[in-house]
Amino acid sequence: MKIPRRVTEKLGLKELIAMGVGGMIGGGIFSVLGIAVGLAGNAAPLSFVIDMLIALAVGYHYVRLALAFRDDGASYTYLLRGWPQRTWIAGIEGWTIITGYIGTLALYAFTFGAYGADLLGSPANEAVRIWLSLGVLSFFMLVNLEGVRSAGVTEDIIVYTKIIILGLFAAIGLTRVEPGRFTPFFDHGVGGLLLGAAVIFVAYEGFELITNAVVETEDPDRNIPRGIYGSILITGLIYLLLALVAVGTMSLSQIVSAKEYALAEVARPLLGNAGRVLIGLAALMATSSAINSTLFGASRMMAEMATKGMMPAQFNLRDRKGVPWLAIVVMTALAASFTMLSSLGVIAEFSSMTFLLVSIGVSMANIKLRAQTGASLTVAALGLSLMLATVLAIAAYLASHNPGELLIIMAFYLLIAALAAAYNWRYAMGDN
Repeated sequence: MKIPRRVTEKLGLKELIAMGVGGMIGGGIFSVLGIAVGLAGNAAPLSFVIDMLIALAVGYHYVRLALAFRDDGASYTYLLRGWPQRTWIAGIEGWTIITGYIGTLALYAFTFGAYGADLLGSPANEAVRIWLSLGVLSFFMLVNLEGVRSAGVTEDIIVYTKIIILGLFAAIGLTRVEPGRFTPFFDHGVGGLLLGAAVIFVAYEGFELITNAVVETEDPDRNIPRGIYGSILITGLIYLLLALVAVGTMSLSQIVSAKEYALAEVARPLLGNAGRVLIGLAALMATSSAINSTLFGASRMMAEMATKGMMPAQFNLRDRKGVPWLAIVVMTALAASFTMLSSLGVIAEFSSMTFLLVSIGVSMANIKLRAQTGASLTVAALGLSLMLATVLAIAAYLASHNPGELLIIMAFYLLIAALAAAYNWRYAMGDN
């Protein structure tokens, strides 16, 4: 049985946009820029635009479903509504996305620790990196335990400061752009452009967290659509400007060789050491806000799944403010254990695939429930087609470049499916 609760604190449009932008501009842009340039070449900025359009298509499904079915379960709830007689479908995807969120939390914390150690002058000191990673996870666990308003206001401060820093860097960088560097524009071919867009789509993961807060949102009919579409457009513009500055001021080989530090390397010739520090601070802001927003939204989904019997009921334990405190603590602890690993490559790729696969399931639910959601079949089908093409492109890329990692990811999916199915069977037998 779902426990009734009264929400005394509400999130406005400003907090929702901060949550969406904070979730998207996490560790992604600081690590995928080099990948985008390596695959798309001079057309890399256009890859980010293509991904923005795909994200808007995905966002359409989440908006329609969030307004039709209003609870914190989000993706899990939508799948349960779409296939009420087959609860294992929603259960498997619910467990999968929760695991994906734990992976992204670990990745964001890992990136925070890496940039923090670099700014402290200890880039090779793994102990410093680990302690910084654990520290930032612990801090935002406490922030989220404090309540909705605390999480929302903290997100406002971090995200809008980050936007100002990246905006100033982009404005300065645009004055140094050399148009000739973009010629020929499709130097890696149209295929490279599309592949680049597919592989870096993880940079837009995060806006769906807004739908996990629909119960705690002021005027959701107005603010949920504006929050989702607005955060995607703001993020897309920032990505486009940063990519233009990168390609327009440095050689492609320099950007690609810099790997996850590509943006910091772009800043160095433009602003010297001050530029490296500026981007380092932006990275700390980005990963901090992503941890905050991910922990907020994912803990709500975890608690909602507990009310449906698809996770232990204890995960829905709430304090007097309605905060699912045990879900927050458990997610933080699991993410902390992952971030102590020296490499999170497989976890990061798993999280990327998870976002697309869950979005495909959500899109299919929206199409199935369009009579209730009011979705346009044409728009919904177009968005679903874009997602299918993107996830197939990522799978093809991994199969040709790193088949071992693809096999590990597939095995991980099978393990999660088995655990979720076993728990669903156990609950169904006990309930009936």
